[in-house]
Amino acid sequence: MKEEDVDLCIDIAKDRMQKAIDHLENELKVLRAGRANPNMLSGVMVDYYGTPTPLAQVASVGSPDARSLTIQPWEKKMIDPIEKAIMAANLGFNPQNNGETVRVMVPPLTEERRKDLVKQVKHEGENARVSIRNARRDAIEEIKKLQKSGLAEDLAKDSETDVQKITDAFNKKIEEHLEKKEKEILTV
Repeated sequence: MKEEDVDLCIDIAKDRMQKAIDHLENELKVLRAGRANPNMLSGVMVDYYGTPTPLAQVASVGSPDARSLTIQPWEKKMIDPIEKAIMAANLGFNPQNNGETVRVMVPPLTEERRKDLVKQVKHEGENARVSIRNARRDAIEEIKKLQKSGLAEDLAKDSETDVQKITDAFNKKIEEHLEKKEKEILTV
């Protein structure tokens, strides 16, 4: 019974750590690096008949080339709300429409903007590390509680070692994501 509790505790910690990695990946997708990517607009909420709705649910977003995005609304009436939503999202884009589609030109990144983006990437990485440390701490506290209620000391120590190995593996994943994104941003 006690070993099952330990396994459950470790599985919960793994799950929380994976969620931290997933969140980091989503945050890094939104940060732009040099070329236009439809994910840049994933956080844009459009006023769809009074209801804030994700842009992807009212239009298709494409990237015809490295410097622009095209937004094809499902309904022509949505062109103005889409333009307003992109402006309101404060992404530094200036949308233009031709009556059929909305076009967003993605300006090239300046050196200063690249450095700011790298800082943002590091900040997101630190947030993910904090989440992973919290998951590790909670798992170890739970193992200590189980030890007080009768879990063998050597099993508790082995479990704590396992939690630390899992934590190290997830921290390595974070580093890999950060290095990749940083390289992507700094490549001109």
